[in-house]
Amino acid sequence: MSATTMSIDNALELITRGTEEVIKIDELEAKLKSGKRLRVKAGFDPTAPDLHVGHTVLINKLKIFQDLGHEVIFLIGDFTGMIGDPTGKNVTRKPLTRADVEANAKTYQEQIFKILDPDKTTVAFNSAWMDKMTSQDMIQLAASYTVARMLERDDFEKRYKNGQPIAIHEFLYPLVQGYDSVALKADVELGGTDQKFNLLVGRHLQQQAGQEPQVVITVPLLEGLDGVQKMSKSLGNYIGINEPPAEIFGKVMSISDDLMWRYFDLLSFRPSSDLRALRQQVAEGRNPRDVKFELAQELIERFHDKAAAEAALRGFLDQFQKGAVPEDIPEVALNTEDGAMGVAHILKNAGLCASTSEAIRMIKQGAVRLDGEKLTDPKLSLSAGTEGVLQVGKRKFARISLK
Repeated sequence: MSATTMSIDNALELITRGTEEVIKIDELEAKLKSGKRLRVKAGFDPTAPDLHVGHTVLINKLKIFQDLGHEVIFLIGDFTGMIGDPTGKNVTRKPLTRADVEANAKTYQEQIFKILDPDKTTVAFNSAWMDKMTSQDMIQLAASYTVARMLERDDFEKRYKNGQPIAIHEFLYPLVQGYDSVALKADVELGGTDQKFNLLVGRHLQQQAGQEPQVVITVPLLEGLDGVQKMSKSLGNYIGINEPPAEIFGKVMSISDDLMWRYFDLLSFRPSSDLRALRQQVAEGRNPRDVKFELAQELIERFHDKAAAEAALRGFLDQFQKGAVPEDIPEVALNTEDGAMGVAHILKNAGLCASTSEAIRMIKQGAVRLDGEKLTDPKLSLSAGTEGVLQVGKRKFARISLK
């Protein structure tokens, strides 16, 4: 659906949902009202081979602009990646090699089309214009911003005050990122909240170049599975978009009920009205786990397909609700007397129940299964040679063999 077939207010609601800041909202509204097909840019330095769902917060926003009929530019910072983004760093970041950048960039292109329409997406590399810059061009670019303005950037300011080194090339990073907006004539640029300074440099350089300045839209940095630190592969608190469906499902189910709503706001394409309805259902007593199922399925369907999402749900239910057997369970060999042993004694001797009386009670409650079949007779005996998996409740298992 394009912006021309829906109200500007509705388009603005879609675009701004889950955003942190829009600079400036009146400029964005004016651009949308102009009817112009906007050039919307987001840059990614290929610093690691795989994307996680934290990266997709920006890509999802690109998708919304794309669905509204605007031109989406996925910019791979192969040149800036070799400078090294100093954002949020208290030490000089080690630049990547050209080989690293090229290998990572290739996987990025494969992964983004799990979300974006490849036929409607422009993939650009900032080396296309930066490699052509002469030393004189770079000096002129450096002359467009002052050291004082650079030191207003939070991480630079902290390092300067703490006497920590700042390499000259680190000042070039925000200038090159800003120049990308000039080269692409961007109308809108998206970035994480940590990129705000760099995005504003783009506005500054565009004004100097006589272009209409881009609208800057920042989105929050998604917390990882721990709900505390930013999602990061190095911290292990991430959901990779290339991970197997069952892995994605399990990780989504591991997040807290409160964090679930944050993930819905930043990762889901469902209408805001749907999310409000889900919140109301939980407030009225619906199990948050069941709502989390919907989030997990939406993500898996996006990164894999609908069949994979349904299979992941079935697998999760089989394991955690229907008593599927975990891979690593104790194996217990028991010696019978007279060639048989009562089930209650087997449960006690296998360590699944504290006593035979508890075992009898669990059998009467229907909480005991042998190879998935419910046992109902507390007086049942099993003969020597019997092998199988005994289960008590949802979590206690043992593989038994009677001799």
